[in-house]
Amino acid sequence: MNRVLLTALPSLLVLGALAACGTADTSSAPTAGTPTSAVATTTTTTPAGPPPAPEPTTDGQCPYLASSFVQEANGQLVRKVRLSADQPSPACFFYANANDVQLSVWVFQGDPTTAKAVVDRAVPVATSSPATAPAGWNGGSLTTETGAVYAVAKDGNAVIVTSNQKQTIKARRVVETVVGNLGL
Repeated sequence: MNRVLLTALPSLLVLGALAACGTADTSSAPTAGTPTSAVATTTTTTPAGPPPAPEPTTDGQCPYLASSFVQEANGQLVRKVRLSADQPSPACFFYANANDVQLSVWVFQGDPTTAKAVVDRAVPVATSSPATAPAGWNGGSLTTETGAVYAVAKDGNAVIVTSNQKQTIKARRVVETVVGNLGL
């Protein structure tokens, strides 16, 4: 009999605990016809918008674009290359001399909405010409007072090239090469 009691005792304790949890004080429950109110809370998140444009932080070689190609495509010698701290693909800044950036390349990889916002900030849809190269990519190109910009996005990727040359074809050629080199 002691053995039966020892075996049954833990089950009885669990049952008692469950029964105690299941009892409720009905004196605090609202009665029929008593209005109750609940406060509904809604959490909304506002998109933070595109990340800030990268800045050069260190000297180095662009991991996805050769300086010799930039010299040929943009028509100027590359004296120095600086990189941003972004990973896995840092932005690359190619300098014509010690202080003047002749060409910059920013590869953004993230969600599609942000990629499109990055492109739209670089080349606003309202003021730029449509850009559809490479195939399947969309964005814009425009000539500015200081040069040209060509920016396109596809899925969660965006590639933005700025050049100190006024011909957008040069920037487009660089974008096509970057997309091919990175396999985007």
